[in-house]
Amino acid sequence: MSYKNYFDYFFTKIGENPCREGLKQTPSRVEQSWDFLYSGYQQNPKLALGSVFSDGACDEMVILKNIEFYSMCEHHILPFFGHISIGYIPDKKVVGISALAKLVEIYCRRLQIQEKLTTQIADTIMEVLVPKGVMVVCEAQHLCMSMRGVQKQNARINTSAIRGLFKSDSKTRSEFMQLLKS
Repeated sequence: MSYKNYFDYFFTKIGENPCREGLKQTPSRVEQSWDFLYSGYQQNPKLALGSVFSDGACDEMVILKNIEFYSMCEHHILPFFGHISIGYIPDKKVVGISALAKLVEIYCRRLQIQEKLTTQIADTIMEVLVPKGVMVVCEAQHLCMSMRGVQKQNARINTSAIRGLFKSDSKTRSEFMQLLKS
């Protein structure tokens, strides 16, 4: 079925006139927005972390917090959005900070669930950088909960992925969480 036929079917199903002026160009506008919203499928997340440096490597915690993101729920094709914070402890190499934000963006530009998004980010950092540990915390609002279903407007979902030292050392984990609050 072509996009045009799909949208004609959709508009008719919901009681709209697919020939109405405001809807005539909607199929092509939606297709263009899909190209952007789902562009993460055409990008390799590991390449986002391509700017890796051994010069300047330390064994102290590096944190990038409050990276805003927008993604689409794979269950309802509705947006969820919020902030992701990443902390890692390097072991011989560090990455350019903007690369962490780019990594988040690549995974967000795919159909997602929040739990998978959080673990994909942590696992990719562990695989590419091989740090002593990584922790990713994500807080998001899901429009599938706000607009439909239980219709809870202020509900936020929190997920975390904890690897290496962050998992084995509660003091390291606590330090990260404390730094997120400051």
